[in-house]
Amino acid sequence: MPLVDVPTLTDGVVTLRAHRDDDVDAIVEQSRDPLSIRWTKVPTPYVRDDAKRFVRDVMPGGWAADHEWGFAVEALDDEGVGRYAGTVSLRSEGEGRAEIAFGSHPWARGRGVMERALRLLLAWGFSPDDDGGRGLDTVIWWAESGNWASRRLAWKVGFPCDGTVRRWLRNREGRVDAWVGSLFRDDAREPRTTWLDVPRIEGERVRLRMHRPDDLDRMHEGATDPVTAYWLGRIPDPYPRAMAADFLVHRSEGMAAGTDLHWMLADPSTDLLLGTVSLMHLAEGMAEVGYWSHPEARRRGVMTEAVAMACRHAFIAPEDGGLGLHRAYATVAVDNAASRGVLERVGFRLTGTERRSVIVRDGMHDGAAYELLAGDLQAR
Repeated sequence: MPLVDVPTLTDGVVTLRAHRDDDVDAIVEQSRDPLSIRWTKVPTPYVRDDAKRFVRDVMPGGWAADHEWGFAVEALDDEGVGRYAGTVSLRSEGEGRAEIAFGSHPWARGRGVMERALRLLLAWGFSPDDDGGRGLDTVIWWAESGNWASRRLAWKVGFPCDGTVRRWLRNREGRVDAWVGSLFRDDAREPRTTWLDVPRIEGERVRLRMHRPDDLDRMHEGATDPVTAYWLGRIPDPYPRAMAADFLVHRSEGMAAGTDLHWMLADPSTDLLLGTVSLMHLAEGMAEVGYWSHPEARRRGVMTEAVAMACRHAFIAPEDGGLGLHRAYATVAVDNAASRGVLERVGFRLTGTERRSVIVRDGMHDGAAYELLAGDLQAR
């Protein structure tokens, strides 16, 4: 039994309550789930005695010592039955500060359960002591860099990602980089930026889709191809697979900030990666277009179609699912005939030459500057 009475909080859909012995089986299931193992430090292997200790000792002990206020999350399943959905807690850092922590049972993911749970938890934590809360001023969120599910949930309830702290958290392999953000009592508990999701767009020769871990080999092949490596002078040489893997993990960084949108190009029949196309530096209704192709995609019209599809999405109004931009632009080396040909076939207009503005493998080259307005693409 809890040593301290744990309040019950509810919004009518999700309830936060004390942990109970009948949560044990579900806690075991959650703690054996691959995502829980990947992103938390639960013991492995995880046995029923671990869950019993968590329910009977760890959580009540946190309340008794007034250093961690942990709640079981309960929500209705598809049959309308209340069941354990995870755990959320605030860990006191003293002086009106606390760290937020959360983990969900697999069945609850994608249902909005944990967002509701965190809203209840934060409202309670920020409430004054005399209203039954903890009178907090600041709550901090930490997550291992690359844990996009945690970052997106924190974003939904108002946490910014204030930066990356190198080698701050510890996982099973050692110290790792960490994302961090803080939320103040008076902050709005709503997203502060637009999170750009990658729409799947089907074309005749190419499919635009989100990146996946199994793209790694093809991406590494494309990025280390001599032609690609020459024209994209910022690609490190050598470019090991580990660096390519890190690039894939962090490819969503700009999308989370609302500044970039990145697609993988894939063959419509096999879904194998054929390259990338991106809309970058979104601001004031404009975006820069960037792209590169796997050797197998060249001279097939793949990149021309992909860039046209990306620009069309850029110009479509937000209410119709697009970005509502009015201008796209790109600068490529004046002697990169293949890249210039892509832009010109899409309808980009040459606006001038920027001297020594493009980095290629052997140094700085003059850049050919192009632009495309919404009306230019619509007129084609």
